[in-house]
Amino acid sequence: MQFGNKPLFTRPEGIETRWASPENPNNGKGKAAQSGGNRKGSPYFSLKAGESHILAEEKEVSGTVHRIWVTISERDITMLRGLRLDFYWDGCVKPAVSSPLGDFFGTGLGRTTAFQSMLFTNPEGKSFNCYIPMPFKKGMKIIVINESDRDLGSFFYDIDYTIGDKHGDDVLYFHAHYRRESPTTMRKDYEILPKVCGNGRYLGCNIGVIANKELYSSSWWGEGEVKVYLDGDTEFPTLSGTGTEDYIGTGWGQGRYDNLFQGCHIADHEKLQYCFYRYHISDPVYFSRDIRVTIQQIGCWEPDVKPFFHYNDSLVYSTNMEKLDFSKSAGLNEYGLFERQDDWSSCVYFYLNSPENDLPEIDPAEKRIK
Repeated sequence: MQFGNKPLFTRPEGIETRWASPENPNNGKGKAAQSGGNRKGSPYFSLKAGESHILAEEKEVSGTVHRIWVTISERDITMLRGLRLDFYWDGCVKPAVSSPLGDFFGTGLGRTTAFQSMLFTNPEGKSFNCYIPMPFKKGMKIIVINESDRDLGSFFYDIDYTIGDKHGDDVLYFHAHYRRESPTTMRKDYEILPKVCGNGRYLGCNIGVIANKELYSSSWWGEGEVKVYLDGDTEFPTLSGTGTEDYIGTGWGQGRYDNLFQGCHIADHEKLQYCFYRYHISDPVYFSRDIRVTIQQIGCWEPDVKPFFHYNDSLVYSTNMEKLDFSKSAGLNEYGLFERQDDWSSCVYFYLNSPENDLPEIDPAEKRIK
């Protein structure tokens, strides 16, 4: 049996295992489980509003983070969006990973749900697991910051990694970045990943959508296509999907499901809130100079929402920005595309040949939570 590029029954020379946890805060050899008389004395820590805490740190050594597990005592939007994770590689001063806790672990909108994917799992909707390998060559630091206005009672975690890994020049660094637009701009595609220069691999994203029920009733919001601009693409991309639900491997709308590589793990048709993901594991997306990833905000009217658009005098525009007059609905098709503005947020994952990126700082907590 083989996992990764090595059989399970081999042991590579020079590599040691470490678990960073509250029971071994400095990750020292032979230093774990000492508090409380060696009887489960320190399984968690508390984090007051405004405080930060180093979860794991190594200096002047190579290695690989293999697994991260977290659970917290308060799993509401204040904490899922108010706690921020920052990962630093090789002594850099700018984080390669910067994201709210919930969004990083594959679930957006400050909501938890049970799901299982190749990269992230939440077995019962109460914990967070990440299985993305994250190599480093000269050290690493992973911190959590409580940017909310409320104290957190308990933060439990394990960060499982190895040290002494021999990484060649072709080994890439892991990056993750959170964004939100509320609302999006008419006819301007939402950027899942703003332009990043370098070479690497796009791993995928998870996305949260709160559809604007006041403006568009219960009409379908997900006709927009994912576009991937690669290696000098400007006006037009090299890669393009055919629709939002198409990108995540389903069709004709989005219900709740989860799969190893794609899923829609929150599909709240009453509140019109959706969280979905796509991970490019079996279908790699490589770039050698630069990459930018976007998705359009396009909806579809249906026969049952045409009266809503008529009687509410809604400002609905076609994809060529002509105002649609639903008072003359007899002249309109039963179904049709229109431009929308909704609340979109995302966390994107990619590997890059640099331990830093040029992406902007993420929004402050109050804007993430609002």
